[in-house]
Parts: sequence; structure tokens; C-alpha cells
Amino acid sequence: MKTSWLPIEQGSDFSLENLPFGVFKTEGLTPRAGVALGGYVIDLSALYSSGLMNGIGISNNVFNKPYLNDFIALGKPVWQAVRSFLQTMFEKENTSLKDNDNLIKHIVIPMKEVQMLMPIQVRDYTDFYSSEEHATNVGIMFRGKENALMPNWKHLPVGYHGRASSIVISGTNIHRPKGQIRPDDNLPPVFSPSRQMDFELEMAFIIGKSTNLGDSVSTQEAEEHIFGMVIFNDWSARDIQKWEYVPLGPFLGKNFASSVSPWIVTMDALAPFRTEGPAQEPEVLPYLQYEGNKNFDICLEVQLQPENVEPVTISRSNHKYLYWNMAQQLAHHTVNGCNLSIGDMMASGTISGPTEDAFGSMLEIAWKGTKPVTMADGSKRVFIQDNDTVIMKAWCEKEGLRVGFGEVIGKILPAKP
Repeated sequence: MKTSWLPIEQGSDFSLENLPFGVFKTEGLTPRAGVALGGYVIDLSALYSSGLMNGIGISNNVFNKPYLNDFIALGKPVWQAVRSFLQTMFEKENTSLKDNDNLIKHIVIPMKEVQMLMPIQVRDYTDFYSSEEHATNVGIMFRGKENALMPNWKHLPVGYHGRASSIVISGTNIHRPKGQIRPDDNLPPVFSPSRQMDFELEMAFIIGKSTNLGDSVSTQEAEEHIFGMVIFNDWSARDIQKWEYVPLGPFLGKNFASSVSPWIVTMDALAPFRTEGPAQEPEVLPYLQYEGNKNFDICLEVQLQPENVEPVTISRSNHKYLYWNMAQQLAHHTVNGCNLSIGDMMASGTISGPTEDAFGSMLEIAWKGTKPVTMADGSKRVFIQDNDTVIMKAWCEKEGLRVGFGEVIGKILPAKP
């Protein structure tokens, strides 16, 4: 395992084996690309300007920009070269930067001094529905145990196209959405702020290689098109969604906001944590078949925090539970010739595990309002109340190696007048 000359706390998400990419600014610096290492942000723009990055295939300073899209567009060999260069530069024995205090103060910035921004300009956004446990739970609640999964669910990765413009960075407050709800099935709908605000525990992947209209991507090729992953909180107004979704699916109940973590963890960093996915029965069609381990052992955690109260952990799940993996999602998304653009974001859908403590939404955790969750101050929750904060965390860990995503935080404010 690699060690760095920078002091890195034991258990840090941002080890030298990780090096996730993001975009940040400070009081004195415009938005630019950075990499997380321990409690520091490595200013890639300043590092490039120093001349130390010469020879890794970058002809201009793509890091001095407000999004990573242009860097991502340079291709996987360049992403890998930058990551490899950084691992070498910050390894314990390397003195190229270590002994240059003047350069260090411009390149290595304490994380507490930066403001994290959206890492990419999101071109298009797709949300899948790929957790069998989640789909089954929701199906049982609304259709009964015998009809929990729809007939198509085990034959294809169900998904829908969402709203890219309302994807926001961690720390952005969200106003409670308003819309039509129907609290009483025997009465007409009413216009109201949502009374059933929920989170959805998801992960999302970022497209790093575009395709042409008409082309498709196989499961074998899929990961060549993925730059990395983030934590994704796909906020949901359950009551608005319930009334509107037939026959075309989610709309106002979903498009008001989704929150993402600021650091994109690369597929290379996640490689040691590959694992088998669930057995798929019945056998899927040939274009969805794949070889190798395409799921990832990523631990997931959700905390709920009322204002001025300690947070309570209400869910512990894992990305490995997903029935449909990312390669299958991407193969299905493009099998009809749908083109991909760099910066497209594709979310997993709510990730629930097989036990109640691994459910990935309040709808499931409180089981449609019948099992209230107790907060640290003794108050109860069946859905998210105004001024509640949701904190999601994700990390991989084995044999002393830790690769983490940090966290995504969002607070629900009262609806606007």
C-alpha cells in the first residue's frame, strides 16, 4: 500500500490509492480542478503551471476551468497518467515537490480553506431502478406481495430520463417542493407543499467517453466509457410522485433537486473492490450478459439530523446489492443507438439491502409511515421534516486500504411562498 509524505490521518477517505477529482475555489483562486489527498486539495492548475506535469500528454492547462469536462475529454490514458503521476509525486520517497516549500504553498491547500463546486457540467441525466430489494419493497407497499415486481423488471434495467439542471453540489439547501397531491383517494387533488419528502440513497457514474448517434456500447466496453463515481441523493416528493406518475413516470416529484458529492472516485481506484453481483434469473438477453465482477463493494451510510440535534444513522447499505450493474445499465441505455456525451450522469436508483437496516429511503425505513424512526432528541420521523439534514457517506475498505467518496449533505428548507 502506498504512503505519502503529506500527513494523512488514519482512516481518511482520500488515501494515495484514491486521488479523486473535483472542482474547487478559494477566496483568492477562481474555480479549478483539484484532487483530494488526506486533508488537502492538490491544485492541478498550479501543479501544471509549475512544469512538473510536462510529458504526460496534456498540451494546455485544462485544469484552470470551472468543470472537469475538458480534462475528461482527453481520454482514459490521460486520466490514468495524471493519477499515476500524482501517486509518484506524493509518495513518501519522492522529493521533487516535497523539498520545495515555495511550490508546496501554491499547490497543496488545506481542505478547510476551499469551497467545493459541481465537478462536471452535467449534459444529460438518467436514473435507473436497479435494486431488487428496493423495487420489491415499493411494489409490496403499492401493489401487494404477489405483484411486487413488474413483468419487465428482471429482463431489463428500468430507467427514466431526469432533469440535469437541478443536480446540485453537496451543501446546497433544498426548498420543499410544491405540487398536486391527493391525500384522500375519495377527494380531488389539492395544491400543497409535499408532505412526504424523502431521500433516495444512490450512487451515480459519470460518462467519460462519448458515442455517436446510432452506436451502442456493449457490457464489455462499458467501463471504457465511465470516468468515475459519486454519491447521489435523489430527493423525492413521494406524494407528488404518487399522484402524477401514471402513465409516464416521475416528473415534479423528482426534478426539483438531486444532490451529489463533490469528489469523483475513478474506476481505477475502485478496481480492488470489485465483487460478484446477485444471480440473475431468468437469464438475460445476450446484449445484457457480461463476464467478470461488475459490482463494487462500496459501503453506504445515511444519517438524519434534525436542526441542532445530533445525527442518527438510519441506514447501512452497499452498492454490491444492485441487481443490474453499471455495465448492463450502459449497454441497455445505448442499445437503441442513444448517444452518450462527456459529463452525462447516470444514477443507480435507490440502493436497498436485504435487511431493514439496509433500506435506502424513508418510504422503506418507516414502511409507508407505519414504523416511525426515533431521532436523538426523541422526536419521530416517517418522512423528512423542514430543517432536517440528510448526510450520506460511501467508502470501500479492505486489508488496510480505504478508498472513500466523502459525503453528500443536503438540508430541507420550508417551501417558498
